[in-house]
Order: sequence, then C-alpha cells, then structure tokens
Amino acid sequence: QVQLRESGGGLVPAGDSLSLSCTSSSSTFSALAMGWLRAVPGKGREFVAAVDWNGGGTYYASSVKGRSTISRDNAKKTVNLHMTMVKPEDTAVYYCAEGTIPTYTDTWAHYGQGTPVTVFS
Repeated sequence: QVQLRESGGGLVPAGDSLSLSCTSSSSTFSALAMGWLRAVPGKGREFVAAVDWNGGGTYYASSVKGRSTISRDNAKKTVNLHMTMVKPEDTAVYYCAEGTIPTYTDTWAHYGQGTPVTVFS
C-alpha cells in the first residue's frame, strides 16, 4: 500500500512563509501527478496545488496562486509546497495526494494522513 507522509506543519505567524514536504513510498512516483489539498473542520478537502509527473505543469487554487509554489524531486520521491504571505484563512490540515493526473477535485487515488497548519495573527 502506498504511503504518503507529510511534514512541515505547525504554527506560523501571519505574513510568514510555510513549507510543507511529502515523501512517497510509491514505486511509480515519477509517473504520477502529485497534489496538496487542505481541509478545515466541518468541510471537505479543497484543492490547493498540483504538479504533473515531470514537474512540467503546475496548477494552483485561486486562493493561493501567486504566493505558492509546488515542486517535486522524483529522485527523492518528494513533493513540496512553499507558501508565502500566509493568512489566518490558510489554517487547515494539509494533505499530500497522488494520482494518475492532476485534478482540482477531492478524487485523488491516495492521500497522506495530513499535517496541521495554524496561522496566527
């Protein structure tokens, strides 16, 4: 079974930067799209960002576009999300996800356990 492990969450002051990382155990990692989604209590996961299998295409939610960068290292089987100028509304549990193609919906093949991020003023 594929395991995705996120790291880098925690408490972040508003206006600061946030860096999340995810390591995959998948033997086909380099052929898969990777993404980040987030969820707040009482709501489902929402799309944040995604990257194609080779890093050639990146996709962002409008709420984070312009202040976020998703990247991947296929040799290390990792995908990273870097977000600048974080806001209290970025507070959520962030999930790493993998699938055959990038999708803006909560329909990825596998998800990690999630890492909580709290942005405080």
